[in-house]
Amino acid sequence: MSKKLYVGNLSYGVDEAALQNLFSAYGTVTSVKIITDSATNRSKGFGFVEMSDDSAAAEAVNALDGTEQDGRTIRVAEARPRQDEGRGGGGGGGGFRGRGPRRR
Repeated sequence: MSKKLYVGNLSYGVDEAALQNLFSAYGTVTSVKIITDSATNRSKGFGFVEMSDDSAAAEAVNALDGTEQDGRTIRVAEARPRQDEGRGGGGGGGGFRGRGPRRR
């Protein structure tokens, strides 16, 4: 079974090929995704790596978490399930309350 890993505090210059190369030393990498800002298309400094088996993923976490890559200390951990709460619906009220013109 594959395991998805979170990789944080990445240098903005790191690309998916470099991340694949870094993790492939510990096992088969099935996918790599660096998260980018949709407006600027610039890296947000984190991404996800999916590895083909749990033991390879655990070995990569143990070996790479806290190491320095491109001048930054990266964080590697098992990815948590995405939580969609707080996205999209509802929200607070607006700022304008609809007051009419001032009367004297």
